[in-house]
Amino acid sequence: MRPRVWAGTAAVVLCGLLVAGCGDGAGGGDNGGDGDKAGSAAGKSAAGDYPVTVTDCAGTGTTFSAAPEKIVTSNASSLELLLRLGAGDKVIGTGFPPGKGTLPGELDAQARKVKVLSDTVIPREKLLGSGADLYIDTFASMNMGGGMGDAPTEEEFEAAGIRHVYLKSTACAARSRTAVTDLSAVEADITSLGEVTGTAARARELVDGMKEKVDAVRKAVGGTAGSDRPTYFFFDFDAGTKQPVAVCNRQVANAVITLAGARNVFADCDGDYKQVGWEDVIAEDPDWIQLGIRNRGSEAANDKAFDEAQKWLETNSATKGLKAVGEGHFLRIGSERTTIAGVENADTVEEIARTIHPGKVG
Repeated sequence: MRPRVWAGTAAVVLCGLLVAGCGDGAGGGDNGGDGDKAGSAAGKSAAGDYPVTVTDCAGTGTTFSAAPEKIVTSNASSLELLLRLGAGDKVIGTGFPPGKGTLPGELDAQARKVKVLSDTVIPREKLLGSGADLYIDTFASMNMGGGMGDAPTEEEFEAAGIRHVYLKSTACAARSRTAVTDLSAVEADITSLGEVTGTAARARELVDGMKEKVDAVRKAVGGTAGSDRPTYFFFDFDAGTKQPVAVCNRQVANAVITLAGARNVFADCDGDYKQVGWEDVIAEDPDWIQLGIRNRGSEAANDKAFDEAQKWLETNSATKGLKAVGEGHFLRIGSERTTIAGVENADTVEEIARTIHPGKVG
């Protein structure tokens, strides 16, 4: 029986590294390259590209002899990746569904058609009885407020005929021995998921697009000495203001911040997330603060939330004296595209770099 992946302490993303023998999924793809559109069915791999094997954090492999036909996703992040790959028609259910308007363009309309199995963690019996042949788990065996305590065992998944895979870029990162400073694990997840679902050509397009953006930023600001890089604090407003939650060096946000030419003020924190005190933030006195609010579903609602986060920093006695607050150095960039591994991580790298290094990034 396949053991469960290592537990993480934050939301996570898919099973990643391909094992030798997997096909390259060659085939005609969607040439549009528009991140707001799902990949075309023409980009799907031929049957001859199988078997495909992917591994979990412990290196245990799961082999697919054909593309899965009925997929359940644990939350919106893995659902979005499938939609972008053009495999959304295979998704029969999801937990933690995306709110209306939170996904870009055509993806939002497609997401609305996916059956919601739970507004939070999918209950064990409902998941095992879903009829799925693949479950993409964004949570690993972490404790999700008690919901994951009732998660199916690997033996139960196997008995139900459900392959159980994880997104590795954050699932495994929390236990990594090194800091996450690039998007290679995210790109590996997208590549792996493309191989598994027969959408390898589209996966290559998405990864190539990410690399092009990140490489351009790296060329423009990558040579900036560490001491010359502005310091940066990701303010997770929705996590609460009483005690801030910092993104540490195993979180994908650390890679996004680093690639953008900034210094995460909590980069010396080993792990993905950690509760800190405002005195810790004050001691770091960041040059820039990202107002990390979660997508409310509309531009107006998002703007209101950004305003609220900024006002709180400007009026709170503990934070109004911060350098970034005094200079108005705020970035209004949503949480999801920064802290959840996906295609938009590269867009965030570009946006941060353009803001903190004006004139250097086009």
